[in-house]
Amino acid sequence: MPGTNLTRVEAQQRANVISKVHSYDVDLNLAGSATQFTARTTVKFAATAGAASFIDLVADKVTSITLNGAPVDTAAFSDSRITLQNLAAENELVIESLQAYTNTGEGMHRFVDPVDDEVYLYTQFEVPDSRRVFAVFEQPDLKSVFNFTVTAPAHWLVVSNQPTPEPVAAGTAPAESYFAGKELATWEFSSTPVMSSYITAIIAGPYQGTRSELVNAEGRTIPLGVFCRASLLEHLDADYIIEKTREGFEFFEKTFGYPYPFAKYDQVFVPEFNMGAMENIGAVTHTEAYVFRSKTEDALKERRVVTVLHELAHMWFGDLVTMKWWNDLWLNESFAEYTSVLATAEATEWRDAWTTFASMEKAWAYRQDQLPSTHPIVAEIRDLEDVMANFDGITYAKGASVLTALVSYVGRDKFFAGVNAYFKKHAYGNTELPDLLTELEATSGRDLGAWAKAWLETAGVNTLTPEFTVDAAGKFSSFKVLQSAHPDYPTIRPHRIAIGCYDVVDGKLTRVHQVEADVAETSVEIPELVGVPQPALVLLNDDDLSFAKVRFDEQSLETVLAHLGSCADSLTRGVLWIALWDAVRDGELAPSRFIDCILQHIGGEDQSSTLRTVLSQLATAANIYLPVAKRNAAAERIAARMLELAHSATAGSDSQFQLFKAFAAFATSEEQLAAVAAYRNGERTLPDLTIDTDLNWVLLTSLAAGGKADVAAIDAAAAADNTASGKQSAARARAALPSLDAKRAAWQENVVTDGAANLIIRSSADGFKRVKDATVLEPFVTEYFEIVNDIWNNRSYQISEEILVGFYPMPLASPELAAASQKWLDDNPDAAASLRRMIIESLSDVERAVKAQRADLA
Repeated sequence: MPGTNLTRVEAQQRANVISKVHSYDVDLNLAGSATQFTARTTVKFAATAGAASFIDLVADKVTSITLNGAPVDTAAFSDSRITLQNLAAENELVIESLQAYTNTGEGMHRFVDPVDDEVYLYTQFEVPDSRRVFAVFEQPDLKSVFNFTVTAPAHWLVVSNQPTPEPVAAGTAPAESYFAGKELATWEFSSTPVMSSYITAIIAGPYQGTRSELVNAEGRTIPLGVFCRASLLEHLDADYIIEKTREGFEFFEKTFGYPYPFAKYDQVFVPEFNMGAMENIGAVTHTEAYVFRSKTEDALKERRVVTVLHELAHMWFGDLVTMKWWNDLWLNESFAEYTSVLATAEATEWRDAWTTFASMEKAWAYRQDQLPSTHPIVAEIRDLEDVMANFDGITYAKGASVLTALVSYVGRDKFFAGVNAYFKKHAYGNTELPDLLTELEATSGRDLGAWAKAWLETAGVNTLTPEFTVDAAGKFSSFKVLQSAHPDYPTIRPHRIAIGCYDVVDGKLTRVHQVEADVAETSVEIPELVGVPQPALVLLNDDDLSFAKVRFDEQSLETVLAHLGSCADSLTRGVLWIALWDAVRDGELAPSRFIDCILQHIGGEDQSSTLRTVLSQLATAANIYLPVAKRNAAAERIAARMLELAHSATAGSDSQFQLFKAFAAFATSEEQLAAVAAYRNGERTLPDLTIDTDLNWVLLTSLAAGGKADVAAIDAAAAADNTASGKQSAARARAALPSLDAKRAAWQENVVTDGAANLIIRSSADGFKRVKDATVLEPFVTEYFEIVNDIWNNRSYQISEEILVGFYPMPLASPELAAASQKWLDDNPDAAASLRRMIIESLSDVERAVKAQRADLA
């Protein structure tokens, strides 16, 4: 991706020259060809007279540049920049350009619905992609107002940051247009508030949905809208989305003490979206995975609510007040993540949201913080490539965990009083971390310098371990908590933790005693536990108060393995599952013992997110962490147990659904694959479980991976489900076929050949790595490392990541794959840091897998 980077130093230098961007007038014609659209950008800005600078633009062609009334040679456009010479104190720059649609989820994404051949467009600009649509000073601190004018087919809906105006007729599309002969219209939007370019948006197409409104805390009427593609409208539960949005508005306005600041709030579910959602001011885009056309896990339904509230929280934190540079991106995301979980738990029906956070988000953060690529929460962001690489579990989940601890440290009321002061002082401006800490120190009276240094400026996760002695009466005679850190990240941090004592009471693992303690050293005495009878289980970080790994003493470990499922408290179970998984990943608990524990206890796990997470960990343990010789037998055993549990689960329950899907994923033997086929064709059934469209694909993919379905069967299912989701599912199933020819076809269509859409690549990679015999992937190891640099140099960042992470042959996890990965790193020391990070992280996962395999053999 040469020529598209921007360093922090360059951004600072540009901000010193461009003192203020007054306005952008952006005129887009979306009624042209299937590959390109036209843009006319007029920028008015103040600058240092006589100085030179540049404006960003990624375009197929620049047709005209005019600066202060004088033409500029279009040769000034090069490598995603237009050089600007001899600036005046006040400037007007006009650029006309030909822009490319994408199918990568970056810039202006174009999608044709296979159901009705309608065209749908949306923009995705974070981090550096508004320049793919119009000329712009692409950095968050050069805020401005934006005036968008859009010409498109008259039957479309056009959504932007401001309320959608009445369209004005604009004639008919010319013969050479993709829309030849169709009526056109022009939408001229009013000026936006002062904002950063990355949260502007244009969403255009025949989207349909529901409109509503609410009255905000200051008495203004705020229009609401929820939209999706026409062919998905029957599945869009718009009223429920609006209900959760209303609950979020009320919670955030009350909690932040600051009324919603913008003119309206639309939410659009868009096709082939790379992420969960994006917080464009007043025009949030969500992934279509949140439009449920079939039965789905409660975990995903809950995650959708958290996402809706996450993006709403961004309207204040990130949109109203925006970071000056991307090193404080973590604060935007962590704040939105923390407050969205808080709102979900307190303002909606999803009261177990903190258990979900522990099971899913913190598990993600713990993994990320133990990779060689870990970084402080406040990361050094040297350039745009660093930003894209740092959209990770530390930016989101670790940061949110640390904010949770900060709220406890300063007090919730004082924390949000500081946030309120922060919003009032910096509304519509840009800030850095010290600006927030200043307000929190003022409201709480605490010095946060040492806290910030320990938690925000250092990397790595601490491990907490109990150490105790027991007297003849079976009571603690001494008790310590030991805190350790990885030698590469040696920081010892202040933790506020609870220590839980659990016994098996009437067959259930029950807390019988708890104390709280501050652990800020490598060894801390806990005198409150001296004289307390030793329980069956000692649980450090009970109630999940801090961000730390925990270890068990030998008796406690055996208690957990034997009785985990009997614990009634969902959060406690979540913490116990996380601790066991950490021990497996560190090579301290054999994967076989972890699998045994899951098979014994997972049937009683009724917290959907925990169930979903543990089943995912089960797949990793069985398919990668077990020695190769044990995998097929383990898969057969797991599948049998999953089907048994699915039949004993409550009819129609979320547990039944998830366990049945797990059965299909693990089905290995001839008998099990025959059962999969029987459930698919209706010969066998489960009470109140319908084999709907998406579950049909799950079963067909299982049969494909097991060699019991062929391309013709997949093509027939794709013809019956001629939708975007159907095409992705078909790509996954084809790539899951076990033959080398099928793997070669997926490789050729997605890795070697350019042009596949982002989610087709993602789905194909899922299927490619679904193997019963990992040796089928051996020929691709050499090819993978031969093509890495070509992928990076010729594809966009998003597509490079989809390919290089998705098609890395992880099922082959072995010393040989580790050696091949290390050789590439040794041979490419000067490769882009973001590229090296992808390979380094994959290598780390292989090394952990090898360590776990050895632990199992031992």
